[in-house]
Amino acid sequence: MSATRTVGIVGGHGKTGRAVAAALAERGAGVVVTGRAEWDDLAEALAGREAAYVVTPNLHDDEPGYVQHALDAAGAAGVGRVVYHSVASPHVPAMPHHLDKAEAEDLVRTSGLAWTILQPGAYLQNLDLTRTVRLPYRADAPFGFLDLADLGAAAATVLLDDGHTGATYELASRQATVADLAAEAGVEVVVERPTGLPVDREDAVLRAMFAHYDDHGLLAGTRVLDALLGR
Repeated sequence: MSATRTVGIVGGHGKTGRAVAAALAERGAGVVVTGRAEWDDLAEALAGREAAYVVTPNLHDDEPGYVQHALDAAGAAGVGRVVYHSVASPHVPAMPHHLDKAEAEDLVRTSGLAWTILQPGAYLQNLDLTRTVRLPYRADAPFGFLDLADLGAAAATVLLDDGHTGATYELASRQATVADLAAEAGVEVVVERPTGLPVDREDAVLRAMFAHYDDHGLLAGTRVLDALLGR
């Protein structure tokens, strides 16, 4: 990998983008982060970048449209490789926002660009384990949790190294329940399920996700990440 290789992170101002940017910088790559300000001129912002990492804002109301715009911009800019940040288990009918990512994955695969898809599990960093954890689903639901540092390292690997074109990688750092993590941290877990009617679309989508977690959790395997990171 050339130390001058530059990667554009589309929608990269959140914690996902920061983790990927930090890992790329550690590998000696240049990083350009784009956000809302560059959205209308995204192709111009991506010009000269060798690869792009596409992150959609959480619970976006048109993920396929967002991803299609990013793909069009990457193609117009001559970007050689696109990595899409999807989700573990995108084909789950009970979770509409996961199905949006499944549709977006198909757009990536049929874009004509060199592509890789990452399917991350739930972030460990989404849990505040310094105090009582309040959950809207059962504490013993099984999950494949992903550490943000591991996500960054995996993203840098597929963006900068050869051999990952056409691959879809499910990513988890460890399998556990929230009850397991809370016990390790020495904090309590309180389950508080939502009541009443959803107040808006986002609330309805979140409740559908919590109901699925309550019934099934969200497992993801750890072996792929271990292989990617050589551990």
